[in-house]
Amino acid sequence: MSKFLKLLFPLLFVVGIANAAKLKGHVYDKQTGEAIVGATVVLENTGRATTTGLDGSFELKDVKPGKTVLRISYLTYTTVSQDINILGEDNPHVKIYMEPASKILGEVTIKGVGNGNNENEARRIEQNANQVMNIVSAKAIEISPDLTVANVIQRVSGISVERNSNGDGQYAILRGMDKRYNYTLVNGVKIPSPDNKYRYVPLDLFPSDLLDRLEVYKTLTPNLEGDAIGGAVNMVMKNAPNHFQINANLATGYNQLFFDRKFTSFNSASSNSKSPYELQGRTYNATQADFSKGTLDYTAKNPAPNLIGSLSIGQRFLDGKLGVIVAGSYQNTYRGSNSTFYNSAVTGTDQYAVITSKDYRQYSEQQTRLGLHGKVDYIFDQNNKISLYNFYVNLKNKQLREGVSTTYNGVYDPANGNAELVYNTRSRLTQQEIYNSTLHGDHKFFANKFKVQWSAVYSSARNEVPDNTTISLNGIEKNFVASRLSLVNTAPVNRRWERNTDEDKAGYLDLTYTATIAGTKVDFTAGGLYRDKQRSSFFNNYTLAPTAANAGLVYGKDFQNYTDLNLVVSNPTGAVSNPLTYDANEKISAGYGMLNFSLNQWQVTGGARIEHTNQGYQLLFPAGESKPTGNQSYTDVLPSLTLKYHLTEKAQLHASYYKALNRPGFYEIVPSKVVNEEYQERGNPNLKRALADNFDLRYELFPGASEQLLVGVFYKNIKNPIEYTFQPDATRGQDIYYSPGNFGNAKNYGAELDYIKFFHKIGVKANYTYTHSRITTPKTSRQRDAVTGDIKAVSVDQSRPLYGQSEHIANLSLLYKDTKKGWDVQLAGAYTGPRINTVSQFLNNDLWQQGFIQMDLSAEKRFKHGISAFIKAGNLLNTPTKLFIKGTNPENEKIKEELISNGHTLIRNDNYGQSYLIGVRYKLN
Repeated sequence: MSKFLKLLFPLLFVVGIANAAKLKGHVYDKQTGEAIVGATVVLENTGRATTTGLDGSFELKDVKPGKTVLRISYLTYTTVSQDINILGEDNPHVKIYMEPASKILGEVTIKGVGNGNNENEARRIEQNANQVMNIVSAKAIEISPDLTVANVIQRVSGISVERNSNGDGQYAILRGMDKRYNYTLVNGVKIPSPDNKYRYVPLDLFPSDLLDRLEVYKTLTPNLEGDAIGGAVNMVMKNAPNHFQINANLATGYNQLFFDRKFTSFNSASSNSKSPYELQGRTYNATQADFSKGTLDYTAKNPAPNLIGSLSIGQRFLDGKLGVIVAGSYQNTYRGSNSTFYNSAVTGTDQYAVITSKDYRQYSEQQTRLGLHGKVDYIFDQNNKISLYNFYVNLKNKQLREGVSTTYNGVYDPANGNAELVYNTRSRLTQQEIYNSTLHGDHKFFANKFKVQWSAVYSSARNEVPDNTTISLNGIEKNFVASRLSLVNTAPVNRRWERNTDEDKAGYLDLTYTATIAGTKVDFTAGGLYRDKQRSSFFNNYTLAPTAANAGLVYGKDFQNYTDLNLVVSNPTGAVSNPLTYDANEKISAGYGMLNFSLNQWQVTGGARIEHTNQGYQLLFPAGESKPTGNQSYTDVLPSLTLKYHLTEKAQLHASYYKALNRPGFYEIVPSKVVNEEYQERGNPNLKRALADNFDLRYELFPGASEQLLVGVFYKNIKNPIEYTFQPDATRGQDIYYSPGNFGNAKNYGAELDYIKFFHKIGVKANYTYTHSRITTPKTSRQRDAVTGDIKAVSVDQSRPLYGQSEHIANLSLLYKDTKKGWDVQLAGAYTGPRINTVSQFLNNDLWQQGFIQMDLSAEKRFKHGISAFIKAGNLLNTPTKLFIKGTNPENEKIKEELISNGHTLIRNDNYGQSYLIGVRYKLN
């Protein structure tokens, strides 16, 4: 009997398993056909429940056969209940379609318009857009490891970012086109740049949690401004939700770098925002007493933890007619880097540079980032709507840089214990801010046949660097021991004030008339803009030096710290009479005509844009410059054509041609001459705009939910591209300077692949871009004369890639989402291939940035009542920035350091450390 039971029980267990049924299915939006992620699926009276995955799928296991009711619920959707008959084994795949809950308010119907803040809506906007574009939704931003727009945008195909001195992303390079070739929009409005030199906008100013979505335009239509050979970046800010909503988060963290060393800072609170010239008048003779000691008052200690926080509150009132949202973000972080520089020079007939000295530098940076956004919109009726939005961003960067340069009789020889030392310290506070206010209206007339859109815009951008202080001291190393430091005899202390302000006043108008021609609806659109940009720039500096009586003062003996210095001002009235003190203006007037229609499987958008540019400058204190005033005026006709062919409802071909331009910045055309620490920089009043013909072809597949497959190619033919190069001084051959110029024609072409796929709880986001470009610029080659034997500089042409272009760029993100248990996890890796960092004066000596992989991680766990906890970890691999020269001089191989690898010579190495953040989030929906 016992043997029989031993056999029976396993058989009964197996039979039970065999009869245990599974029920699988998908849940979709009835209107769009898109999968719904996170819907609750309940099998009534069974205790079985689950949630839909990233692809809208669900699975219920161990379900008893029989008739029951399947109930599906999801926020903002009408709950669905469906009778279902569970079979013993195989059950048909269930498809459930849910309808959005509608809200009818009197005579005004408020419809749920996709704003792109989730992945489903982002993919639909991409699919329906006239331009070739990519979108990052607010939801994708929220669960990513990224805190600023600059770091978010590096996840987009074809985009790499240029890092700042602390390793954080700052500028976007689109399709191998340097940052100068793209522009930045906020809610479709172009904003000015606070940069003191160029017109491109540093994207690290913008906290990412203020966005509904981030759009990247890779092609242009006639209604978009034409100054975008590379593309355009549009930040769509948060909009008022249909119901009361609060989103808040608070986080803290630390940077690994400061577990290993101290954070060095200075007292910036006592610094003067204005120079003695501005405070006392142009004839005033400044003394040491006019300069604050705060910029020389250094402290070294462990920094406070980083602090990150944001809050947004929004709702619609008056039966949905009035929408209001306010949002703010605050970030206070401590960053830095440890850097090694190997300085080099080309001598004799050497083909490659010889390393002459070595610099150690430590950067300590406190960044305080503030972002504010507010929007009010009012819907008068279904034909008239008006909105007013304002945003303000401010970034303060307090940086202390400590450095020491080591030279061994003009040749870097660390085996020799005797060396000359130069200690350089710089304390700098940089404040950048942008403000924008836009009043916008949408109106429809004649049964929606005639539409009017208009915008009145005021924007300003400001950059201020007050009392930027550098101090240099000389020293000697004997038998590997550094002696006491002495003041540099000429000018050990330099203090400079820099400030620039841009003010934009602009108006936009778009008129659309819809007519039926041969049974086809055609949209005829015409419009234009006018922008008046005014820039003011100010520069002043003072040099302070020891008197003859105390020229030999020694640090640690005659004075104990930098605040004890006894100096005289070498130029007591300052140096405001320079080309960087100027006023400039730019007036842009533009008009366009465009038509848009669909015929069978075709969608056509085409037309032309005309832009007239009037750009000029005036030096306020000319000092013998050949062109104290200058002006450029030109008109460009910019045609474009976009074709979309719908292969199926979810697949299409997208082709585009557009002509675009790139204008020089004010700083680039002013005949300035600035002596920097490593080189001299000059403007070029003869610099021309660049023009380009751009072609795109992309296959687009949107199989469902937030999935996509995009495969495309692009080609750009650029006339008069603008590149910065080192050039010898025509009057003083021993000097070189860094200056912009136009260089014939350049080619840029490549291919892109975007892939997003979800497998229930697992998701994969991947993209890859190949880019190839070519430009020819003059270089200097040092050659020995065959007759005289003298060494002379000969100009030769060399072809190379465009500045900043990487041949290979790739991103791979692995996602895990468990809606039922409240988990979101993302591991994100980004690869940027080698690219030129600095164009050398000499043949074959361009400075390249080594290819690198950056790995980041984020995870979030949701709890009840809208509360969640999250972590973000950046630069997990502690990826450095390394710069090298392709090639090596035999003299460099004698250096007993790991500088030579695969025929490349290391020139610079920056290490940033990992960053960690942990926080809580609260959502009330």
